[in-house]
Amino acid sequence: MRKNTNLLFSCFSLAFAVLMSLPFLVPHLGFISLAAFLPLLMMDRIATLSGYRHFWVWHYLSFVLWNAFTTFWVCNATIGGGLFAVFANAFQMSVIFGVFRFSKRYFRGVLPYILLMVMWIAWERAYFDADISWPWLVLGNAFAGSVRSVQWYEFTGSLGGSLWIWMSNLSLFGILVALSDGSWAMKFNMKAKIAAVTGCAVLLIVPFAVSHVIYCTYEEKTEPLDVVIVQPNIDPYHKFEAMTQAQQNAVFISQAESALKDRKNDTLSVGSLLVLAPETFTNDVVTNDLHYSRTLRLFDTFLKDYPGVSILFGASSHTYISSEERPSHTARRIRDGRWVESHNSAIMTDGNGHPEIFHKNKLVVAVEMTPYPAIFCPIDDMLGGVMGRCIGQDSVSVLHVRGTDGTEIPVGCAICYESVYGEYYTGYVKKGARAMTIITNDAWWGNTPGYRQHLRYASLRAVETRRSIARCANTGISAFIDQRGDILETSQWWKPAVMHGSINLNDELTFFVRNGDITGRVCTFVFWLILAALAVRVILSRRQKQA
Repeated sequence: MRKNTNLLFSCFSLAFAVLMSLPFLVPHLGFISLAAFLPLLMMDRIATLSGYRHFWVWHYLSFVLWNAFTTFWVCNATIGGGLFAVFANAFQMSVIFGVFRFSKRYFRGVLPYILLMVMWIAWERAYFDADISWPWLVLGNAFAGSVRSVQWYEFTGSLGGSLWIWMSNLSLFGILVALSDGSWAMKFNMKAKIAAVTGCAVLLIVPFAVSHVIYCTYEEKTEPLDVVIVQPNIDPYHKFEAMTQAQQNAVFISQAESALKDRKNDTLSVGSLLVLAPETFTNDVVTNDLHYSRTLRLFDTFLKDYPGVSILFGASSHTYISSEERPSHTARRIRDGRWVESHNSAIMTDGNGHPEIFHKNKLVVAVEMTPYPAIFCPIDDMLGGVMGRCIGQDSVSVLHVRGTDGTEIPVGCAICYESVYGEYYTGYVKKGARAMTIITNDAWWGNTPGYRQHLRYASLRAVETRRSIARCANTGISAFIDQRGDILETSQWWKPAVMHGSINLNDELTFFVRNGDITGRVCTFVFWLILAALAVRVILSRRQKQA
């Protein structure tokens, strides 16, 4: 009997992992997520009814498989980090499911399932702000390849999608349970059956219909900003072994010049044009003296022939500090009395001697930053400094494209991983960004689903903020994305490219930008209420047993 149950659970576990992975791996399959939790929920019901012990093994295995199928590519950049991401992320999901199962000892009916839903979304919201943060598999991201289905993200953000997925799964599960235990035939009258089926159908269909209406009626704002995206295609693993920075700069100048040749020395050229280079394009930037950078000086010289053109490029930048004592936990000692802080930065220059700089805030754990630095930086020092120590800005800021007519166009620049954080991303728009850029270097993952997922997440950000995006990736995929989240043009993977197009400016603020993540806040509030009620039930139950 137990062997048969284990075989059944194996099939359910695999089915759940496959169904939940498909929307993240294959475009236009977001709708599958609306029923993907059913195998896991049915497996839990069987375990509960049969008194199956140690069921946590099965739900943890299910989450491990889902994480592995969807984000295995992280191991291409770092095997240890990839394995940690899979098993640690799955563990957190499994803890949530374990609390849900525990609550069924004290709650009856639908309340444990409501707890499961709001607890999951509360965890997703908290995950966005944690030091050790990996929100890649936020449920709402399942629709990243199906943005025409979730145009209402401009009101709710991606956690609205998470709520929709949970409500749809739980509604379908409720009907399946009623059918399987006989209550559908014996306890549901015709009105109850119609109400149940109608409610489930409305929940599944109406969001698609509403999204279609929004998509068809949305009017793209049409004030264009010309953009040239330069994809140099430099292998990040051999960046400075195969080519010096001077050689890389020459490649970029050659590519940019080919796109700007019609503008050179054209005194009639007016307006603004933005040239994009990818994340960490150079490593010779010192924030204490930006013009120390040979790359920046070269770009400034180049721009003298191109009035109205600005270059935005990524840099591994450094701040040098003179101090007898360690100035911060993240500072590294160069020599006695001399320290350095590192940043992942974006720099905007128009050649007029006043560059702007922004430091990436959402940093990749271990690779770029050391979490909880007061605790882990001393440990990292003892290990020889193997972890990243970048630090970011306290808050986002925008950069400005300056035209020959004296205009300044504020644009945001999300650096790589920052484009995964929906509510954080709205900060650029709140600071005045009329369009967005994303600079990234996705080659660390190789030719895997990782860089394609990352590109599609940018479409969600476009919908949430209604800001067009110019995305520059070192090795691909670079792209232009409009305000409805449609990817208009892309480069090819691992091929040099120069893309000349435009992005439309927009001054309007979406409901999500103005009000933030209401879905996440409400679910978090409800979660704490139910958790408090659960704690009271547990305490009262134990007192009764003692009495």
